[in-house]
Parts: sequence; C-alpha cells; structure tokens
Amino acid sequence: MNTFPVLLQSHEWLDAARLSTFMPEPLPSRLAVGWSGGADSTALLLALKACGYEVHAWHVDHGWHPDSAEQADQLAKQAEAWGILFSSIRLSVASENNREAEARSGRYKAFQTLAKQSGLTDLCLAHHRDDQAETVFMRMLQGAGVHGLRGMQAVRMRGELRLFRPFLHLTRHEIIEGLQRSGVNWLEDQSNHDMTLWRNRLRRETFPAFADCGANPAELFLRWQKQAVNVVERIDSALEPIAFECSKNECSLSWQAWQRLTPLLRVYLLQQMMQRLFGEGTVAGRRHIDLMHVWMEQGGRGGLDLSRCRLMRKDGRLCLFAKPMLETD
Repeated sequence: MNTFPVLLQSHEWLDAARLSTFMPEPLPSRLAVGWSGGADSTALLLALKACGYEVHAWHVDHGWHPDSAEQADQLAKQAEAWGILFSSIRLSVASENNREAEARSGRYKAFQTLAKQSGLTDLCLAHHRDDQAETVFMRMLQGAGVHGLRGMQAVRMRGELRLFRPFLHLTRHEIIEGLQRSGVNWLEDQSNHDMTLWRNRLRRETFPAFADCGANPAELFLRWQKQAVNVVERIDSALEPIAFECSKNECSLSWQAWQRLTPLLRVYLLQQMMQRLFGEGTVAGRRHIDLMHVWMEQGGRGGLDLSRCRLMRKDGRLCLFAKPMLETD
C-alpha cells in the first residue's frame, strides 16, 4: 500500500485519550512512535499522522527471527511511501537467561540513541488496555508493591525520554477491528507466538484459563490497578508535608519527621529517595526493607548498607548517601 491509509477511528481514539484520566497532559505536536510494524503500533502511527502530528517512526530490530532485517527494510519502504521519517537500530540477540528483560532494556537504550540522533525526546508507545492488565498480573506474580501495581503510566519520564501511552483506554480487539475496517495491513510479530516468553504464556494460557472459570481477567486486574492508583494517591497526600532535600549524591530529611511515619510510609519515602539518587524504577529489595525496619526498631544507631547506598542518622536528620560519594570521602 503506497498511499497514506485513512484510519477511520483516528480522531475518535485520540480524542478519547485526551478526555480520559489516562492522558494528564497533551501530546506534543512533534514526536516519535515506537513502531514494530505490528497492529498496535501501526494503528498508533497512522492515528497520530492522520490527526496532524509530525511523527518519526522508530523501529528496533531484536533479531529474534531470520527475516527480521528484511522486515525492517520493508517497514522503511512503507514509511517512505506514507511520508513518515523512519529510523531503525538492530540489537544483538539477547541471551536465553531472561530474553524479555534484556530485550526491553536494549529497546530503551536504542530509543535513547535515536533520541540523541534526532533531537526528539517525546516518544509514543502503543501499549493498550490488555497490555496493562497483563503487566499488572505479571508484577503481582513478581511480588510488586502498590506502586508497581499501578501498571504502566500514560505519561512518564525514562531517562531523557518522555513516554506517552495514548492507547491505554483501548482493547486489542478494538485496535485490530479499527485497522480491518480501514483496510490497513500490518506485520505479525513471530515472537508473539513464542511460548518460551512469559507474557505470551500468560496471554495465551493463563488468561484463557481465568475465562474458562467464568472470570474476566482483564477487568479483574484493571480493577486492582485502579485501586493501586488510589492507594498511591493517598500515600502521596500523606507524605506531602514531608520535605526531603536532595543533592547529586545525598538525600535527607528530618529524623523526627521520619520517626513519626508508619513503616509503610517509610518504605515508600525510602523508594522516592532512592529514585532521586539512582533514577526512576529503582526499588529497595525486600531484604533491605526488612533490614531498615530492624534498624529503626534498634533506634537507628550506626549506619545501614543498602547495596548502592547507605542509610544513617546524622545531625538530627535521616540521610541516604550514594556509595560513590562515600568511597571518595
């Protein structure tokens, strides 16, 4: 197809995203789209283009199947025919230890590289409602806390990239139906049928098993996700009066204020300080959280090592030091 296809639902889908609570801020007029060539990302790319956004398609070739390079060339030609700028990076094939995690990490590193090359730092991703439910379930199985159970955020920062997910209100079925009604073709990602990948097993085996028992797994996990969002909002409200100061290698707050917090709020505040020091997504492990509780029960004497950082009481304040700072003193 060499002419730009008209995706009939473009304005309807993006208007719904703007009106929903999923998109707390408007999309910038110029942005990149993570484009695998699959149904979801093709729909997002075309919808944004149809609504007047200046889009740049970013493709990451994971090299998971023999014809992936050929597909990348095919997408480059298709993007050119549609009048869309296209950039692609091929990754080294991930090891068999944790292919999903390695691929995700490699993909975002590739996006960071493309951002530096293009000067674009706003990136749209095509995650949808079903992806969100799967993500929440996966995080539950991994033992995530309430913060993790909020799932994917509609807008968030990852390094220098600002990520947008305007399709979180749509189901996979709605997206595919929209493409079919508009006569738009897409590439089928062979990795979606790879049952060695955890997400695929949940999607193709576990979720259908829930349905066989009369449950709607997507609605179930999305209800929990909404509850987690509400709980986090209450926690943030409770912590709002607690101010902590941060420099490049240290975060600190009043020891008295820290003492007055409940154990749950201490954990949450510790997570916030760690993320300020080491970046979003950094979390304290369960062992470190347990050690912190014991340390507080013992009066917070001395210091407490937490792998990359050290927690200690100093001059009437609770201080969290990054290890590099300690090693240079």
